[in-house]
Amino acid sequence: MIPLPYPGNDLVHGFWVGLGVVAGLVWYALEKRRLRLHDDRLWVLAGMAVAFGALGARLLTWPAALDPSRTSSLLEWWTLGNRSILAGLIGAWIGVWLGKRLTGYREDTGELFAPAVALAMMIGRVGCLLTENPGTPTGGGWGMVMTAEQAERLGGVPGVGLNPSFLYEIAFHAVALTLLLRWRGRLAPGALFRLYVAGYALFRFAVEFVRGNEEVWFGLTRPQWFLLAVSPLLIRSVLRALRAPAPIHPETRSRWASG
Repeated sequence: MIPLPYPGNDLVHGFWVGLGVVAGLVWYALEKRRLRLHDDRLWVLAGMAVAFGALGARLLTWPAALDPSRTSSLLEWWTLGNRSILAGLIGAWIGVWLGKRLTGYREDTGELFAPAVALAMMIGRVGCLLTENPGTPTGGGWGMVMTAEQAERLGGVPGVGLNPSFLYEIAFHAVALTLLLRWRGRLAPGALFRLYVAGYALFRFAVEFVRGNEEVWFGLTRPQWFLLAVSPLLIRSVLRALRAPAPIHPETRSRWASG
């Protein structure tokens, strides 16, 4: 069993999340260059995605601010409270949508964003793996282990092997990134991103059973109920992506915009 190396260390967590964001932006720039997209409005969209993603990750966890057992003040909740990756994705989508309305950019950018988001998620989750409650007990002699003090601080079970749920998620995003690179340019613009988000939603719903988050109703956690609530939109988005026509020449995608 492997001990949790940096329990609750915000600096370690923040470093990996920041590294993930930087890596995603670098990938975005390289992909933008590969596709010969010179429209500066694309950087506005990237900035809106990062800004609104950060706000969404915090603002959509607002119920925690109302629970005095978790935080003592709104300031503590804003600076030290939990962040939601799922809410961050929703916030980033809203940011891109709003950015397009403000700038007048009309082309689909899903294929440009998808690999960058997968890379950022993969790297950022390393911070969670090193600092947060790993998950539920494995039932065997393997997994990550917390001391009694760490378990009391982070929640969870001390002294037994715990599912490294964040490692599972890192593996998912690594596989997703590989598939996104293999299939880019072969589907309709935006289809890859919609399929990636839908795939992540399904994976996240399943991994929640070993994540160790609080069960709120009928044995399901808040993220699972959130995913069930947005599932009609995800299904509609996937069907739309699958029905859209693929490019005629997938090897040589035409430019989406001119500069």
